[in-house]
Amino acid sequence: MFPVALTASMLVFFTCAVPIAITLGMVSAMTMYGSGIPLQAMIQRMFAALDSFPLTAIPFFILAGALMEVSGISTRLVNFAQSLVGRATGGLGLVAVLSAMFFAAISGSSAATTAAIGGILIPAMAARGYSRPFATSVQASSGELGVIIPPSIPMIIFALTAGVPVSIGDLFLAGILPGLLVAGGLMLTVYLVSKRKGYGRAKPGAAGDGLSPQPGVWESFKAAILPLMLPVLILGGIYGGIFTPTEAAAAAVCFALIIGVVVFRTITVEKLLTALRSSLLNTVVILLIISAASVFGWVLTANRIPELISQVFVSISDNPLVFLLLINLLLLLVGMFLETGAAITVLAPILTPVALKMGIDPIHFGIVMIVNLAVGMTTPPVGVNLFVACQIAGLRIEHIIRSMLPFYLSLLICLAIITYVPGLTLWLPQLFK
Repeated sequence: MFPVALTASMLVFFTCAVPIAITLGMVSAMTMYGSGIPLQAMIQRMFAALDSFPLTAIPFFILAGALMEVSGISTRLVNFAQSLVGRATGGLGLVAVLSAMFFAAISGSSAATTAAIGGILIPAMAARGYSRPFATSVQASSGELGVIIPPSIPMIIFALTAGVPVSIGDLFLAGILPGLLVAGGLMLTVYLVSKRKGYGRAKPGAAGDGLSPQPGVWESFKAAILPLMLPVLILGGIYGGIFTPTEAAAAAVCFALIIGVVVFRTITVEKLLTALRSSLLNTVVILLIISAASVFGWVLTANRIPELISQVFVSISDNPLVFLLLINLLLLLVGMFLETGAAITVLAPILTPVALKMGIDPIHFGIVMIVNLAVGMTTPPVGVNLFVACQIAGLRIEHIIRSMLPFYLSLLICLAIITYVPGLTLWLPQLFK
């Protein structure tokens, strides 16, 4: 009876558009009050959940991405991508995906990647004769690379909430090849659609597209090399034993400040304050969700919900392949309604122990979960990438759904490969052991 009441109350709150952190807190408080547990215990557990040194990595990585965003890095990355693939059929669409992949390795955020690159390339693609829905779809789908390619905020959240030991550094390494696979699938989709619809070769520097003339590969690489060194600094420092993931995040902030203030000289006091404000707001929201989810997870465990869910899955099938199929269907559905970080904080501590019992590596399961929920960022009704891209393009979501269909197919194929070829995810972490 308790699971039914819990699910019903959460659905009511979600229907009323109550924020996820408040929903989790209210449901937990009602359950504890009904069980005679003092509500002071809820506050204590919320504070205890935030009393974690690895958790400090989240605000640092958010700030590093914000500093890179306000320092004009996106333009340099677009120019570099343009020099590599801009002359191919569907060139600007390929540039959009490649630029998103580069920026993802800096920002760790899907929405930030969509906004930073889409603000440049959606108008440019429209000026070159690409249909605006297609241009918007390219950017919305490629923006999800922001949470698949490290450093990724959802990877940190998963590592801290999974309920089993998971290394943040291993998750970062595990996301590289799946991220490249998704980027490759999206670029292939852009090329095929562009060829079928007659989107010609890009002519860099065409009047009215807002882009600078085509730079050479070497010149654009030199302009973008410092930002591209950030992921090398993070992963190299972690696996070189120089610093922990949290210390790597702090080093990333210092690196971003040096690049923006000293080298490029593009970060003014006003831009710095903008970056600090946005980072503070995002950090508070994420940490509030984590603290509320910690109490919610304790309530679920006290009422044996994870054990019941495990029994349900085992009763259906004890085959790991069937389990992964069911998890994919569940996460794709959840991703349509819940933001990625919120979904991870709620579901990771429930599903990861079950996956472990099924013999599935928690690193592999974490990447499967993150890729699933990243797809949810491109699906209505709560697809944050769709809203950001449509706002830039001046379109409504229903205007781009048809043009999104080829990208959905590509993403689902990549998801199936990532799910059922665990070596793609686990090869790099095992290589660096």
